[in-house]
Amino acid sequence: MEQSYNKDKNITSSTKTSWTPLLRQMFVCSGVTLNFFIYGLFFGAPTVLIPQIRKEVNSTEVISMETVSWLLSISGYGSLPWSSIFPMIAERYGRKVPYVILWLNTLVCVSLFYFSISVTELLISGFLQGMLPAVQSTVAIMVLTEYTSPKYRGIFITFKGATFFWGIWISNAIGTFYHWKNIGILIFVCCIYNVSSLFWPESPVWLATKGRFEECAKWHRWLKGNDTNSEEELQQLMYSQKVNLRRKQEDQSDRQNNYFIKLFNSMRAKRFYKPLIFCLLTTCLYHFTGKLACTGYVIDIIKTITVSESTAYEGMLVLDGVTVLGMYIGVFLNKLLKRRTLLLGSASIGVMFLFILSTYLYLVHLNVISESKYLTLFILTGFSVAISCGPMIMCMCLASELTPLKCRSLFLGIYALLNNAVMATVLKIFPYIFKYLNSHGSFLFYAISTSIFIIILYKVLPETKNKTILEIEKCFSDKSNVLKEEEELMESYLPQ
Repeated sequence: MEQSYNKDKNITSSTKTSWTPLLRQMFVCSGVTLNFFIYGLFFGAPTVLIPQIRKEVNSTEVISMETVSWLLSISGYGSLPWSSIFPMIAERYGRKVPYVILWLNTLVCVSLFYFSISVTELLISGFLQGMLPAVQSTVAIMVLTEYTSPKYRGIFITFKGATFFWGIWISNAIGTFYHWKNIGILIFVCCIYNVSSLFWPESPVWLATKGRFEECAKWHRWLKGNDTNSEEELQQLMYSQKVNLRRKQEDQSDRQNNYFIKLFNSMRAKRFYKPLIFCLLTTCLYHFTGKLACTGYVIDIIKTITVSESTAYEGMLVLDGVTVLGMYIGVFLNKLLKRRTLLLGSASIGVMFLFILSTYLYLVHLNVISESKYLTLFILTGFSVAISCGPMIMCMCLASELTPLKCRSLFLGIYALLNNAVMATVLKIFPYIFKYLNSHGSFLFYAISTSIFIIILYKVLPETKNKTILEIEKCFSDKSNVLKEEEELMESYLPQ
């Protein structure tokens, strides 16, 4: 097998690079990205369906504040069990199977959503939608990092984040001008395209972890081409996984090493807990800016500040639009700037706008100055652009790149569980913060919270741009362990 691999390598390494690998990577990533769009459509729906339902029955009591908070947060809580289940499925059966399950579940969700006649059915649909954020925090990270080349990886990962907010924007636009059930029709159309997940190749990384190296080489070259960089990445992947397989065989022969001891040893390793802490800090930075919560409750926020329903709907669509624009600007800046610079720089600008908005609204509250809807929307626009350029797209990008190859499923399961719990809790408590701290106090709370996470990440966050997953993983390993692994790699390929 090694001889055929070396022979193939010599034949293919001279082949010129073409656009075909990029198109193949785009084919796979389009299915992943479309699921982000679908979740955006679902996430944006409560923002517009709640006012419509209240108008239809001419009562605000039909959907209480408690119910509103559940409609926006229940998908996050519904994702918690799946955050642990999907990594195990992906580890055992490959990366395609979870997406087939997700496709079937989405059909059920959109059917409940479209044909619902009560809020209870909408809540059930929302709970089942939890599969979407669960997959996005786990299997999507695997696919976007394992199926893409390092030079395209950042673009694919950041682009899908913008697609999520495209979904929110379009969902809000449909709900503003048409009946909210039309959102379900668009979701169903998207589900038709997602049948394409059945035709994906299996992940080369997963195939390597299972010892299927010939298939790994075949699909790695199919996806990433056969230029020098791709062949070097393939060689590193096969070397590392052969060592891991040898270690697994040794562990199986040692009866004293049981499952729980190995699990504990994996979690206490630096290459596991350090990137996990960094991923969670980045996630908290994003969610504690309040941007996602503001997106969900944007009509109530603007209506409270400006006391104008028409301004609230206009402001919602404007803010959704500039959020998407800001994310595409972030995708462009991601190619020019380092990950740390883009994340922390844009987050700092966003915090500045939060402090300005809090101060401005407090002066309005004291009747020192009069409220101007244009100034309010301008400050909110500046905040939205800043956060969408950095934390909004870099959160998933850094989580994807920091995820280690070893114990990948366990790592992503823990990360997704905590990430979605934070997201759901922030969405759940936002209306209460906004009610009891008022608008100026709420924005001050998020400004201070974000500032704390910026300071921590400035001190500890490493740079990951243009590094392979194996190179990033080595940054978190003990030097002695790295040297030992390199010696084992060399020994495994010396003539016997």
